Amino acid sequence: MSILSQLRSFCSRCLPIPKSQPDCPACQAIRRCHAQKIAELGIGAGQRAARMIEAARRASPGEAIHYVGMDRFEGRCETDGPGLSLKAAHQLLRADGVRVQLVPGDPAETLMRVANSLGKVDLLIVPAEMDSPAFARTWFFVPRMLHEQSLVFVERTAEDGSALLTLKPRQEIDALASVAARRAA
Repeated sequence: MSILSQLRSFCSRCLPIPKSQPDCPACQAIRRCHAQKIAELGIGAGQRAARMIEAARRASPGEAIHYVGMDRFEGRCETDGPGLSLKAAHQLLRADGVRVQLVPGDPAETLMRVANSLGKVDLLIVPAEMDSPAFARTWFFVPRMLHEQSLVFVERTAEDGSALLTLKPRQEIDALASVAARRAA
């Protein structure tokens, strides 16, 4: 194990994650469900991704972990907020026993392009804008990536401007996918 991996492991084991952190529910779900395949639309500055990867490594020691991040990377504009370059994201997220797959492009469009080839994921995080009518057609592709125990979290913005993750029920995802399919027909 590299020194950087050892340091990340130590920090994640010994330093508590405050309950106010937006990724707390995702990391808890990863530990509870032993999630090994995680996908995230819009990785931003990458801290949540790094914590989720470490949570998966701790929850499933010795198992292969697969993280897929879809982001604009170098194509980010000012309204997208802070972010990483593709190279910086690889450097941050690289860890022993973890397959990191980063897909550049608009996250919603990228999801539609790669949903069939990704296979089933244990945990998916989608940005709040995907819940808007403009992204309704994207939900059609989400069920293709899910198995019966998959969890989908939607990022929301709280009144104070902080990000929150809320679990999206499977029935709601299937209903959104059905509406998107009817509109496409």
